[in-house]
Amino acid sequence: MTWTDFYLICFLVGLGFSLLPLVAGSFHLHLPHIHLHFGHAHAPRGGHADALNFGTIAAFLAWFGGAGYLLSRYGVLSLLAFGLAVLSGIAGASVLFLFLAKILVRKDEVLNPADYEMVGVLGLISSGIRPSGTGEIIFSQAGTRRAVPARSENGLVIPKGSEVVVTRYERGIAYVRPWDELTEGRAKEGL
Repeated sequence: MTWTDFYLICFLVGLGFSLLPLVAGSFHLHLPHIHLHFGHAHAPRGGHADALNFGTIAAFLAWFGGAGYLLSRYGVLSLLAFGLAVLSGIAGASVLFLFLAKILVRKDEVLNPADYEMVGVLGLISSGIRPSGTGEIIFSQAGTRRAVPARSENGLVIPKGSEVVVTRYERGIAYVRPWDELTEGRAKEGL
């Protein structure tokens, strides 16, 4: 086996490993998940990514093999060709890693429990609440439209389309009062 053959095999293996996820996804094949954890690097926006993963290894092999094949095929000295091929492989893997780390990996967001507090949420009755029964409210929270079961705080009927305020939240059920009732009470108090 010559160096040219070795580089060609590295290129084909790297290219095959690069195309494997594409082919598997196209034909809905479920491949086993292999997690290589050799190195850990922090992505520029606060996230993290493994610097040495399946994709970067495949990129290294493809660039290393391709550059080595071309250099050895066109008469560059073996040791110089090997060194340049290694540098090319590292450059190709680095470009792929930086692309993934900067563009595709989202910044980890810290969740604030206060953003998901139910008491005080203003919602709309989507399914009317019967006397001592359960209906449903729709509301927006943390940028998402959500719906939860709801009961009237005082056990009275609240018709569909009414605006309500959550006064307490227990076991996945929101206890609500009509918004008008709360605003009228404040008007009577002179607030």
